[in-house]
Amino acid sequence: MYLTHLAAALANSSVRTLSQQEELPLLRDHLLRLDHNSRRDRFHGFMDDSFIERYAEKCADDGTTIVAFFENSVVRGAAELHPPDQSPDSLPEIAFSVEASARRRGVGSILFRKLITVARAKGYKSLRITTGAQNEAMRALANKFGAQLVFRHGESTGTIDLTKQDQAELAPTWVDTTLDAARTVANFNRAYWRMWFRMMPGRVRPPERRAG
Repeated sequence: MYLTHLAAALANSSVRTLSQQEELPLLRDHLLRLDHNSRRDRFHGFMDDSFIERYAEKCADDGTTIVAFFENSVVRGAAELHPPDQSPDSLPEIAFSVEASARRRGVGSILFRKLITVARAKGYKSLRITTGAQNEAMRALANKFGAQLVFRHGESTGTIDLTKQDQAELAPTWVDTTLDAARTVANFNRAYWRMWFRMMPGRVRPPERRAG
């Protein structure tokens, strides 16, 4: 029953890398929707709207890559890959945020795998991740992908060696496969109904699903 509900929940979902023109509005609006605790987890302390607006603008201008999880054409999760020249130790840094409505559905793992694939394509050998001490979910996710975290100054910092990543860890999970399968079924259903309504003139056409 749980797997059925999860498949249904992912039916209108997709994951893709944002273009530079999309980054500012889509990342900004996603981050602004984060609740108090989610903002604290993402930025290691509560940040107001003006900070988030400035942060999103900076990401859009400094070469940061954003992999976004869409649900009904709205970004509900984001994985950020910041270029190495933005880091004091010249390591590309990664960060994640998932809205409360999209949690406990494997979104973090999906974004992590996609981001590692993007980082490898850019030729990066290792990544740095920093998370707040209270963000247990992110610490568990980082450990899952091989990060060696060290607690220091109220936060956990570690690196992920991409040369040692097990290919099995990066293989699509049931959730990844379900997301793709659910979209395939949804696309088939839309194609079927378009064909049906073409054969039945005079009927109201079903609404087209917006791309996301």
